Order: sequence, then C-alpha cells, then structure tokens
Amino acid sequence: MVGMIVLVVVGALIIGVLILWFFGERWYPLRGSTWRFLREGGLGRLLNGSALHAYAYGRWTNQYIDVLINRIYPGLDAQGRQRWADHYHGKVLTQEHARAIITLNQDIPLQDLEQIIPYPVARNIVLKGPPDVAVYECGCRHARANHCEPTQVCMIIGQPFVDFVLEHNPQSSRRLSQAEALALLDAEHERGHVHSAWFKDVCLDRFYVICNCCKCCCGGIEAMTKYGMQMMASSGYVAQVDELLCAACGTCEESCPFGAVEVEDTAVVDWETCMGCGVCVGQCPNEAMRLIRDERKGEPLDVWVLAGLEHSEFLAGLP
Repeated sequence: MVGMIVLVVVGALIIGVLILWFFGERWYPLRGSTWRFLREGGLGRLLNGSALHAYAYGRWTNQYIDVLINRIYPGLDAQGRQRWADHYHGKVLTQEHARAIITLNQDIPLQDLEQIIPYPVARNIVLKGPPDVAVYECGCRHARANHCEPTQVCMIIGQPFVDFVLEHNPQSSRRLSQAEALALLDAEHERGHVHSAWFKDVCLDRFYVICNCCKCCCGGIEAMTKYGMQMMASSGYVAQVDELLCAACGTCEESCPFGAVEVEDTAVVDWETCMGCGVCVGQCPNEAMRLIRDERKGEPLDVWVLAGLEHSEFLAGLP
C-alpha cells in the first residue's frame, strides 16, 4: 500500500515537472535557444542549479523581478544585500558609451572586466559586432502599481540571450535594428532615464542587457538609495556644474536618479553619490552641467577600447 502511494506521488511529481517544462518551452520539447544556452553554460551549471535559475529568470522575468524587489530586497540583512549585489549588478553608462555598444562593429572576445566591474563574480563580456539586440518588457516597471511608460525598454544584447527572449517571450519582445536601438536609447535619455549595463552570475557570468532605468521604478536604483545595496558601479565620470550658466532652477536636483544634486544659490554635486549617468546633463535647460572623467570613480565600460579600437575610429562609425 505504502509502495503504491509512493509511486503515485512520484508519478504526479514527474507529470507536474513535465507539464511545467513544456509550458516553459511553449509546448516544444526543447527550444533551440534553450539548448544553446545550456550547451554554452556547460554541465556544471546544470548540476549546481544555476541553469535552472537562469531559465526561470529569462522565461518569467516580470514575476522574478516583482518577487525580488517587493519581497526579497526589503527583508535582506547587510550580508544578504552584499551577496545579491556581488552576483547581480549594473554598470552605469554614459549615453555615448551605451550607443557605442549598439554600433560596435568589431568582435570582443571573452574578457574578465575586473578593472571595470568592481565585483568578485559576473563581470565578463563577449560580443560579436554588430551585436544582436532585442527589446523586452521592463520587469521593474511592471512590478510597480503606477509605472512609467513605455514599458518595453530593456535591451537584450548578444547571444544566446537575444534568441532565448525572442523564442520564449514572443509577445513581449521584438528584435531591433541598429537604428531602432539607437532611437530607443536617445528617447530614454531625453526622458531622463539612466543607461546601465547589467551582469548576472547565472547569465553565464556576463553582460547581457542594457537597462534604461527610471528612478521611480528601477529596482537597482531603489536598492541603492533605499536599502544601501551597492548594486551599480559608477560610469567613471562625475557631473560638474558651470556656475556661470547655472540658473538654480532645480531641474537637475529633481531629475537626478541618485539624489546627488542639491540646489541653493547654484547646483552642487555630491561627489560620493554621483554615478556619472549624465541625466542632469541632458535635462539641464541652460547646459550648465557636464560630465568629466574622474579616475577615482573607476574605469568606464568603453567597448571600443575592449575591441582594440581608437576613439576616433569609434566616432567615425557612429550614425
């Protein structure tokens, strides 16, 4: 009798797992993009569970992000916050550097960005130029009751990530041409949103997406400003005020996603807090803000340098 009960339970579990798997694969035994991701990750990621983690994240991103920022982050202690930041983090990009990723026309072989991404893991990059790009619904915006528009602003970069998102979430993602991707970056910059490159350990320990983050919805910005989690690294730049041009209108203070600007008689930038995103530069009506390179803020994510290109060669390739 006991043996029969065990068989029934095991059988029900197997059937449940198979149904869930076929549902995840949209009623295919195995999508091509799933196979390529698993093959690239290797046996080790299957055995330690990170491949399953990555699958859930890529297949049900909105649900994953919702639970993360509304359930998990608020309950973390200091050690837990550090652990999450070490394994899942972003690098702030200037508008120029974000555009450079899209227009890259050279391959970047697998590289460990130890000097650029100041975290112990998930800091690799590998790209084929020009990279494949798909736009995907923003999980952070969908996790908010009153979110920003538009919501389809997350830019998946490179393989096998682009094909995985397109195959598994065809109703909420689409492939972008280079011109469309650049137009999206420019539109988000004009809205006062932050470009950031994200890295995650279960996503093959490497860069896979450019997020266009708004301060009211972004889980990464909230993690930093509300919970003190160092989830984002500086662009390598810092904002500087031209006091002669500054009208003390307060636009920069209102628009800064990290709360790094205060305005009294003139705008004042807090060096420690400034992430060098350039939002204030784009929003200032008097052109009184600019970004300057500051080595104390770390190394920028410059893909033309990683690809062995001179800056002049990169600029010549921009539309």
